[in-house]
Amino acid sequence: MQDPMDDIARQAHQGSVAAIIQILNQKLADARIRTRAVFAEGVLQLLCEAALAEQLDRSVLVNQIRQILEGIDPRNIRRVRINSRIVREQQLLWLEEISRNPQELLWSEEIVLKKPNPFQKVVRGLKNYQHLPQNKPIFPKVASRKLHENSRFGDNLVKGVGFSLLLIAVGWLVYAQWGSKPNTELATRTANSTGELPPKPATSPSPPSGSTPTSDPFTEAVRLAIQAEAEGKNAQTAAQWLDLAAKWQRASDLMGAVKPEHQRYQIAQDRIALYRQNSEVAQARARQKQSR
Repeated sequence: MQDPMDDIARQAHQGSVAAIIQILNQKLADARIRTRAVFAEGVLQLLCEAALAEQLDRSVLVNQIRQILEGIDPRNIRRVRINSRIVREQQLLWLEEISRNPQELLWSEEIVLKKPNPFQKVVRGLKNYQHLPQNKPIFPKVASRKLHENSRFGDNLVKGVGFSLLLIAVGWLVYAQWGSKPNTELATRTANSTGELPPKPATSPSPPSGSTPTSDPFTEAVRLAIQAEAEGKNAQTAAQWLDLAAKWQRASDLMGAVKPEHQRYQIAQDRIALYRQNSEVAQARARQKQSR
């Protein structure tokens, strides 16, 4: 049976922010430090909170987080900004809050993760290969010669069928290229010889460049919620529940970003707490899967 922690580690290596948070919280649980994270503009923004400032010692915590993240080697994540403060009530838009009020932080430091050496990459690849399902059938040795002959016959048959299909495809391409040239090409050739331009085909008018709709946080939040609800019906592993928790949290954050003048502002306010509650439920399901 596959270890749930191995699944979470692979998700974190692939760049899942929810899985990265899960590993950080487990590693820093003894120090009573809680972390949250958002990947924005190519930087992984980390928020580390604790009850006492002594628990957030800068030199110690930065080295711990660096070692943990370099061990994970998250894909496409190299820059990390570590922010620390005394624990507060959970804020949906904490990144915007600390950007507006940086004085509430104890300290903030940006680090750059080192890439693993080739030997470490080989070891990680072998470890992932060991967890792949091995469904290769085992045949008796006495039949090896016969199987080899059958395999060679099958290969020749496949090659013959493949060559036939290739000829058919080439025939269709030739027909499409030369047998059914549109009239516009004929008109173009005539124009080149006479110096006149052929009439342009009628096309639907393109919308003006300034009419592109702007991103609507309410619409994006609803899209994420629908996606999370659909994926929740088939979620099985702890990593999948963590991804769902992150999507619900992101949908809640987007609802919190809806402006008061928006026509659905009141609906957005009601769904902030609902989506956050769904995120907490998904996190609880992830913990249940890990404890089994």
